[in-house]
Amino acid sequence: MSRAGLTTANDPSLQDDVAHLQEIVDPETNFRAVAGFTAKLVTVLAFGLSAYHFYTAGFGVLTEVIHRSIHLAISMALIFLLFSRADSQWSVRSTISTAFFSACYLWISWKAWSALGLAASSPDTIFFWGAVAVIVFLSLPNIRGNRAAAAADKGIGITDYLMMLLAASFSVYLIVFFKEIFIARVGQPIARDYLMGALAMILVAEATRRTIGAALPAIGMFCLFYAVAGPELPAEIAHRGFSMPRIINHLYLGTEGIYGVATGVVATFVFHFILFGVVAQLSGLGQLFIGLSTAIAGRFSGGPAKVSVVASSMFGMISGSTVANTVTTGSLTIPLMKKAGFRAPFAGAVEASASAGGQITPPIMGAAAFVMAESLGIPYVELILIAILPAAFHYLSVLLSVHFEAKRLGLGALPDEEIPSALAVARQYWHLALPPIVMVTLLLMRFTPFIAAFWGIILVVLVSYVPLAARYAGMPGLVKGEGGHVLTPRRIVEAFEEGARFTLVITATCACVGFILGTVTLTGIGFKLSAAVLSAAHAGADMIAFLDPFDLIDSRGAILFCALVLTAVACILMGCGIPTVPLYIILSAIVAPALYEFGVPLLATHFAVFYFGLLSDLTPPFALAAFAGAALAQADPMRTAFISFRLSIAKLLVPFMFVYSPALLLIDFDPVTFAFALGSGILSILSLAIGFTGFAFRPLGAVQRVVLLLCGLCLVFDQVQTIIVAGLVSLAIIVNNLLVARREARGAAA
Repeated sequence: MSRAGLTTANDPSLQDDVAHLQEIVDPETNFRAVAGFTAKLVTVLAFGLSAYHFYTAGFGVLTEVIHRSIHLAISMALIFLLFSRADSQWSVRSTISTAFFSACYLWISWKAWSALGLAASSPDTIFFWGAVAVIVFLSLPNIRGNRAAAAADKGIGITDYLMMLLAASFSVYLIVFFKEIFIARVGQPIARDYLMGALAMILVAEATRRTIGAALPAIGMFCLFYAVAGPELPAEIAHRGFSMPRIINHLYLGTEGIYGVATGVVATFVFHFILFGVVAQLSGLGQLFIGLSTAIAGRFSGGPAKVSVVASSMFGMISGSTVANTVTTGSLTIPLMKKAGFRAPFAGAVEASASAGGQITPPIMGAAAFVMAESLGIPYVELILIAILPAAFHYLSVLLSVHFEAKRLGLGALPDEEIPSALAVARQYWHLALPPIVMVTLLLMRFTPFIAAFWGIILVVLVSYVPLAARYAGMPGLVKGEGGHVLTPRRIVEAFEEGARFTLVITATCACVGFILGTVTLTGIGFKLSAAVLSAAHAGADMIAFLDPFDLIDSRGAILFCALVLTAVACILMGCGIPTVPLYIILSAIVAPALYEFGVPLLATHFAVFYFGLLSDLTPPFALAAFAGAALAQADPMRTAFISFRLSIAKLLVPFMFVYSPALLLIDFDPVTFAFALGSGILSILSLAIGFTGFAFRPLGAVQRVVLLLCGLCLVFDQVQTIIVAGLVSLAIIVNNLLVARREARGAAA
């Protein structure tokens, strides 16, 4: 990053390329183009949604159900305007997917309507089946492809406006008839309530399918099948079964399903911080992060790669999206890494791995910290202090891998002329650091997240005028250079619109997550899943005992290890393509209880599933962040994904560390236990980084690499003798290679 390079973020062509790549790789930004009246309508709705949340952040929210209904009504309307149905020629895959969801929608509708016993000629029946027919028809792929885009409004037609109105209607219904539904006849819904609930479930599933694909809504549909078909299922997972009206009552007319905790989290926590992140980025805060990162890390071996790690950790805290973090910082850092001599797949993988760490980095953690604090009943300040060490382990792993790779390739630091002065960067952008500092200070002072975000957004707007004010006041030296971008009223409208757009996917997925959470609370399936994991873990422990004649791992450690492996696999599979916050909500409700059954502290179980779930962005074959890095690096996507997973191996092992040693999360803190666990954790990461890279001061042989990898894994366990043996072996190999490398260097010099 050169001194001039600090302004490359202002390059319109670069911004266009980044936006185009993000649309291709990240489903969260895959909006269709709109023009004319539709574009104006989208701006009004999106700005109105952001303005509403900004107002409630500072002056308080409405009644819980009404607040969430307003949020969902506007968001659902925007989803059906901005996300089109699939443009596809008929294929086996699209045919199967379409047939499945069409059948599901008709099944839900029939089960609800037939149970109510309404006359076929009643107005409610006619409206209901007419709406269902429209939804089912418009769930089919658009086989005309992109030819419809030739229309004046870029393919927006009367059917899209009809879907927009239907999507908003089920939430507007709750707002308009709130007193009747929740006060006058609470617990006694009428037929129209149930019919609107059936439409709500269908439209939420279709909205989620349009935004992120078929995986999550398919899981939601299977949850509904499970809730209905309980008595016909095998004894291990059977339950008494529920009628469709009973399910609708649970999922729609309460706060256990669509309007449950997942939607509430978006409407009261996540939205505000996504909006703050968008406003902060438009002001130029990212340029401050890039500049400081270059000044800090550019002077070390493998400088560009280390700049990528540091910059991504800073930017990732406010971006809220691993993929957005990857393409934004990667557009600047990946070309520098390739120019310095790193292979293209490695450069893309470094950026993806570092970007994934932004979601686990305090103090903001991509807004997941607020959700976790709310779920666990832990003060926010305490939670972010606990999260520091796990995040440090992740970045230590990536930095060590980068360092040894740079040493293996003989790569040095950035040239001095390409490293900006930290003082110069600070003088140019110092004012942009004030909003996040004030916001974090308010959070640490235990103000509500809403208030912190409210004042953070206000301060971003105010400080953007500091350079302009300094020039008018005759103090141009107060801010060196441009100092970011002034947030004019027009740019504020753009920021508010963009912020609302970025929340649409997470809103749809959280509403769909309500199907899963509601089914869990209605049927009690969570206890059955915990029992299944417990049984499988015992079976796996028996196999480990058979393969471990020296009893290096005790029975409890083996059982816990198998349970963690099963949990990791489940979390990675369930996390494919699902945004961070709804992913955590799902995993904490379904998977975390299984670990809790093994006596793992609740805090450790939530951290474990959160870390495991985030690996889905780096794990083939659904590694969206790695694919984004590969596209920027012009590298093979799968190879990049495997390297990014290897670089983030600590993120996979960190949950094992604090499950076996809860002292790392300050649980039952004891200084000796904490120090021992900390030392073994650092040595484990070091051993794995060297083993995977194959270089420690000099090239390693295959046997040494395998031994280091095995030792790195053994250092994760909590058995003292195992840690001591593995630690001594690892240190012996590393020190021996250091001594041999020094002898070879002296011989070469002589």
